[in-house]
Amino acid sequence: MMKLYTGNTQDIPPAGVASTAVPKALLESQLTALQDRLRETSEGDTAHGDVLVEVGRTLLRLEREAEAWSPARRAFDIYIAARQWEKAVEATEVLFLSGQPGSLSALGQGVWLAVTFPIDPNITVEMLRRIVEETPDDSDGAAVAAATAHYVADLRSEGKEKENLLFYTAQMLSSVARRHGQVEKQEDFDAWRARLELDDPDKFLIRLRNVVDVLVQDDWWVDRDAIHQRLPVN
Repeated sequence: MMKLYTGNTQDIPPAGVASTAVPKALLESQLTALQDRLRETSEGDTAHGDVLVEVGRTLLRLEREAEAWSPARRAFDIYIAARQWEKAVEATEVLFLSGQPGSLSALGQGVWLAVTFPIDPNITVEMLRRIVEETPDDSDGAAVAAATAHYVADLRSEGKEKENLLFYTAQMLSSVARRHGQVEKQEDFDAWRARLELDDPDKFLIRLRNVVDVLVQDDWWVDRDAIHQRLPVN
């Protein structure tokens, strides 16, 4: 049985590694070097996409969010063409953080790719955390995203990484339970999970698809049917 996390959730850092402060002058220098590297790589190559993503990340750190969109968007298309799904997800995170009109669509597509393909579970959990943060307290979407994160952590990780990820996703789900269902006791948590069918992957994964569709609307940049046809199990 999954237990309700009762500690201070603010004491637990996100699954990803937090960025450290870097002087603006150094970031500007890094950006210039990256732009030089772009000219040394061939457009369409994944190496070119890698540099584009780093350009986008550097622009974000320089608080030039609007400028970060274009390189990350170009990188996304390169990765999709090369079937580099994990890298495509990383590009969508830059697109989401850029705060542009298409950023929620980027988040939805990144989550869809991250759950569809067996990429690094840390990346998948981080993308699902973004949905938790973007979803209103009274919406089921955060609960569905948190339950999916816990499921992915259990399914895709092993050893110490699994222990750490499950702890993190358990406290994420507990936090959502408190804000969504005012849950404070274990029996209430169990009832809340059962009521929302968060203990049944066959059900909450379908609901996650609905959450993704709301984020993306009609702005899909990938052919989901074509991708599904290439999966080992459709």
